[in-house]
Amino acid sequence: MNPTTPLTLSINDRLIVALDLPTVAENLALVQGLLPHGLTHVKVGMSLFYEAGPSIIKHLKTLGLAVFVDLKLHDIPNTVARTVEVLIRNGATLLNVHAQGGFEMMQQAQAKSLAMAEELGNPPASIIAVTLLTSFTAEALKTDLQQTQLSPQQYVEHLAKRTQEAGLAGVVCSAQEAGLIEKACGADFLKITPGIRLADDTERQDDQARVLTPVSALRQGATHLVVGRPIYGSASPAEAFERVLAEMKTA
Repeated sequence: MNPTTPLTLSINDRLIVALDLPTVAENLALVQGLLPHGLTHVKVGMSLFYEAGPSIIKHLKTLGLAVFVDLKLHDIPNTVARTVEVLIRNGATLLNVHAQGGFEMMQQAQAKSLAMAEELGNPPASIIAVTLLTSFTAEALKTDLQQTQLSPQQYVEHLAKRTQEAGLAGVVCSAQEAGLIEKACGADFLKITPGIRLADDTERQDDQARVLTPVSALRQGATHLVVGRPIYGSASPAEAFERVLAEMKTA
């Protein structure tokens, strides 16, 4: 993934499939079923990583896949930097931290990515930051985070700007906020969006409070889409994968 020219990537490279099935075997079967259909990017989240360990990243890399390690790192700067090193050594192409972990934490994560690239002779892994989880509503922002002065959109924009100032490649955000982040941070700033539903399934939100279709998300400024349940929850994941790609191409 090239963080400087995200919009020149192929549609396949802008689709990241979330491996969020219950078991390692199920996730690997999903991958094997999608590889012949053009799968290039996958997301390894907390549940899969904690069950399978770093070896799952290495295995997916041997299949020729780019791996987004979605652990949402949030700790003191030194601990996060050391964790970034471990993940990159194991093959992470893209990984994320929490923007709420602070400017110094984000800076050190980015510095470690650059240092690892120099040591390993590889392009640097892209570090992105989580702004506000897509499960957060305006009410939760007020009651849980005691943020009463800013709307979710304003809060996301603030965190995105701080992320860019820290040197990171982009953010994870709701597709509904991708447009305002593009205005604030530019088209080349990664805007990786979960909460994607197919055009005929937008009423099924599950635990996502802010969802959009692939076409709407891309038109609003998303550079990459993370899609899980609409694909792996389908009776035919391969057909659903191709449907997502087809919808993306119409944008």
